[in-house]
Amino acid sequence: MRVAVISDIHGNWHALDAVLHALGEERPDAVWCLGDVVGYGPRPNECCGAVAERADHGLCGNHDLGVLGEIDLRSFTDDAATSAAWTQRVLSEDARLYLASLEPSAEVPDAGAALYHASPLDPVWEYVLSEETARAALAATSAPLVLVGHSHVPLAISQNGGAVQGELAPGGTEIELTERRWLLNPGSVGQPRDGDPRAAYLLLDLETRFASFRRVAYSIADTQRELRECGLPEALAARLEHGV
Repeated sequence: MRVAVISDIHGNWHALDAVLHALGEERPDAVWCLGDVVGYGPRPNECCGAVAERADHGLCGNHDLGVLGEIDLRSFTDDAATSAAWTQRVLSEDARLYLASLEPSAEVPDAGAALYHASPLDPVWEYVLSEETARAALAATSAPLVLVGHSHVPLAISQNGGAVQGELAPGGTEIELTERRWLLNPGSVGQPRDGDPRAAYLLLDLETRFASFRRVAYSIADTQRELRECGLPEALAARLEHGV
C-alpha cells in the first residue's frame, strides 16, 4: 500500500493543487491529511473541498479549530488571529461542516500508524522539533509509525531501543523504515518553514517500508497576490517566497 501524507495546507490552493497534480502522477492508494487545512491562506473553501474529496483520513489542526471557534483566537499570534477571523467570515457551510467532522488524531491499525496533527502528548499544540520531544512523543503511543504535522518542518526521527535520533528531511530524502520505530513529519504544503518554499509532502510504501520526502514548485506569486487582494497581513505573503 502506497500512502501520500500531506499537512498544514493553510488555505494555499496553488500549493495544494501542485501537490495533488504530483499525486495524480504518483497514484498512491490513499491520502492522509494531518490537519490545518485552513488559516493564513486566501482559499480555504477550495482547500477544504479538495481535501474532503481526496483524503482517506483527515485530521483537524489548531488553526482549523480556531476558525471553528473551538479555540480562543487570543491563543494565536496577531497575524494568525487576523487570518482566522477573516476565514471565519468567508468559510462556506460545506467547508465548516467538513472541518467540524475531524479530530486532531487518528489510528490506522492496518498500517501500524498513528496520526496526530501535533503530537501524541498534545494532538493540537505541541511542536516536535527535537530528539527530546520526539522521545516523549514516541513514549506516549505504541504505534510503530507516528506521523505528525504542525511545525511545518519535515523531519525523520527513529527510535531503536532507547536511542532516539533524527534530523531534518529535505526534499529528496529517502528512508528505509527498518524494524525500529519512526516519527515522521511530511512538512507543510502551504507554508513551509525549513527554508525551502516549495510545497512539501511525504510518500510511504508500507509494503516495502520505504519513505520518500518530496517537494514540488508552485506559483507562489499567485498566492501572494490573492493574500494581498484579500487584505490579509503582508507578512503572510512575504514569508512564502523564503520558506519561513
